Amino acid sequence: MAIDSLVLGAGQEVGKSCVVVTINGKRIMFDCGMHMGYLDHRRYPDFSRIPKSQNESNFDHSITCIIITHFHLDHVGALPYFTEVCGYQGPIYMTYPTKALSPIMLEDYRKVMVERRGEEEQFSSHHIAECMKKVVPVDLKQTVQVDKDLQIRAYYAGHVLGAAMFYAKVGDATMVYTGDYNMTPDRHLGAAQIDRLNLDLLISESTYATTIRDSKYAREREFLRAVHKCVAAGGKVLIPTFALGRAQELCILLEDYWERMNLKVPIYFSAGLTLQANMYYKMLISWTSQKVKETYSTHNAFDFKNAHKFDRSMMHAPGPCVLFATPGMISGGFSLEVFKHWAPSAMNLVTLPGYCVAGTIGHKLMSGKPTKIDLDKDTQIDVRCQIHQLSFSPHTDAKGIMDLVKFLSPKHVILVHGEKPRMAILKGKIQSELGIQCYDPANNETVSVPSTHYAKAVASDTFIRSCSNPNFKFSKRSSEDEHGLSLGTRNSTPGLQVSDERAAEGVLVMEKSKKTKVVHQEELMLMLGEKKHQVQFAYCCLVQTGNLKEAKSTSGNDDQLCKSERGSRLLRRLSAKLSNEFSEGNIQDFEDHLEVASFRASVCLKENCPHRLLDGHGVRNKSEEAVYFCCSWAMADEKLAWQVISICQNFPMHEQNKGPSTLTRQSIIGLRSFQMVADLERSTCEEYKRTTHRAPLSENKPRVVQPYQHVVVEPFGDFSGLDAAAAACLVDPVDL
Repeated sequence: MAIDSLVLGAGQEVGKSCVVVTINGKRIMFDCGMHMGYLDHRRYPDFSRIPKSQNESNFDHSITCIIITHFHLDHVGALPYFTEVCGYQGPIYMTYPTKALSPIMLEDYRKVMVERRGEEEQFSSHHIAECMKKVVPVDLKQTVQVDKDLQIRAYYAGHVLGAAMFYAKVGDATMVYTGDYNMTPDRHLGAAQIDRLNLDLLISESTYATTIRDSKYAREREFLRAVHKCVAAGGKVLIPTFALGRAQELCILLEDYWERMNLKVPIYFSAGLTLQANMYYKMLISWTSQKVKETYSTHNAFDFKNAHKFDRSMMHAPGPCVLFATPGMISGGFSLEVFKHWAPSAMNLVTLPGYCVAGTIGHKLMSGKPTKIDLDKDTQIDVRCQIHQLSFSPHTDAKGIMDLVKFLSPKHVILVHGEKPRMAILKGKIQSELGIQCYDPANNETVSVPSTHYAKAVASDTFIRSCSNPNFKFSKRSSEDEHGLSLGTRNSTPGLQVSDERAAEGVLVMEKSKKTKVVHQEELMLMLGEKKHQVQFAYCCLVQTGNLKEAKSTSGNDDQLCKSERGSRLLRRLSAKLSNEFSEGNIQDFEDHLEVASFRASVCLKENCPHRLLDGHGVRNKSEEAVYFCCSWAMADEKLAWQVISICQNFPMHEQNKGPSTLTRQSIIGLRSFQMVADLERSTCEEYKRTTHRAPLSENKPRVVQPYQHVVVEPFGDFSGLDAAAAACLVDPVDL
């Protein structure tokens, strides 16, 4: 299965956001915006590219639902046209603030374009009202079941009041469409918040794909300094902005500065749109920043004492002022009208607080410092005013985009709502640094990515019982670990740490009925009518001991019993050694054997064990003083097995007396490799009895015996080739 994303708008551009996503047969339209920079057919998305059957005259069966992320016109501006003119009667989902504020924005735009500029009407006031009747409002983190297969959920996006990211799930396929979002809080809105989700696809905006913003406070100081300098010199300040969002953010900033500096210069809002918007901000206080909510009981941040309604007759009034005029980007309307009158004066200031789409007057001003701007073929504007560009954009920057992608870690990313060269840089960064496949499609292109599909399987009773059985793991823990401090020279008693690491290990099978089932591996053999086959290794390991004669002389039991008793003691010593070597392992010490994973070691009492190696004459070693450990293990633990066998062969298993040390046959094994004592005579052996001392044994190193000038190195091996007299003397225990 795949997720197909048809980008109808905001593909390698900023404007007319619209992405139609098909997931497992469900088709969702995310946003339905218009382009602020075009007045021709490019203003709206090309809805004819949405697949529909030949007999359909509308899109009711082609679109499962529409989701609007926020009220900005580049995300909602084409919605009445699509629903009422193109024909769509299905559900439209948006948050409560977006439902309240979208009709205000749409009606204001319609008035500007039709009543003031005389353009052909694309949709009417009646169309807006009918469109909003189809809206189903949603709360944040509310899971909405659109139908039996499709569910959606909204997450806080910052950006503007009511903006939301939307999560969609159809079957096992999941995705998130971010819309516009901000990863850092500002004065009146919080930062975007979303759960850590397992996603197949993330569609993210990339307006500032390569921009890393500096300190917010530095930007605010620069803005206030520029505004204050202009009004102090008697100039007028034009701030073209949309009625909702940056207008409230900047007005809160100016209100606070005016109060601190005791300024009397008037601040104006154009018409009544922003004043009406401020009323909605007061009503929807729960969607604002934490600071605004905390101070709401004593002070409403949207009660602007220094802000007043602006009338057209005041446009030529003398004296300084600050004016917030809509729309932003100076794309038309009242902000363009004021710009025509104020731009020719060098005393005045135009400050552009956010992103401006290509084709607008704002974009032309940001591209350089033009002296003249052609409004149309008959109108030219002289530009002598000061131009101040500052990023108070509510969009996240490049770091915020990377942080979100890294946090969600989706399988695929699609970038929209950005400029082509910058999107290509961000795309490469996501792929190289995060290792996630990324796409940046142009308008009218489709991106297809694979989706997740989980097969539902029934678990057998045997498999469930095996998962319920404990799987204990044992490891040693010193008192230093337990108390978290060093005990210095004090003896720390190691403790035993037990953990239960259960793992569900089974076999997935498909039955004749084509149903999948998870069974225990032993069940599989019965289902197939086969016997279980397992490769098992075995080796009978020789362990030498020098105290066997002593054990025989003190015990009246036969040889077999003597070897069994000695073997049990050696098993205990081996268990202690392995506990030190494998502190994190699961070493189980039973009465008659040891187990480490699949490795099993027990005392071998057989005279002719088939797993015992033959000597050079084809005869198995039957030394009375030797004890054998019969070892077996599975192929998976072969490396572990030979580690344990190596410890058995190299670890001194003979008992140490508490009195003087004893030199036994084990002590002289390997003298064949060192013929330094091959010519020793019995008299020399007598000197050994009186003067020989043994060097301390260091782990995995040969022992050194130093009789005056004689040095004997004792690696493990045999003692063939030793002088008969010396051998006769040294075979028996020698007190040092």
